[in-house]
Amino acid sequence: MAKQCAICGKKSMMVGKLVKLRGKYNPTIKKRKYPNLQWVRLLSGKRVLACTKCIKAMAKKK
Repeated sequence: MAKQCAICGKKSMMVGKLVKLRGKYNPTIKKRKYPNLQWVRLLSGKRVLACTKCIKAMAKKK
């Protein structure tokens, strides 16, 4: 199972953190950030992983 939203396709991304060291910024830490995925049941009855942004948008449409 992929860590990806079934509705919009949002998936993980690499981010770099700037650490200030002796007055200069040092890009040291690279980290993988994952979207906030939750199990949700669609109108068709199928359960899928969706990001919270899509869940909020679906709640407005109902």
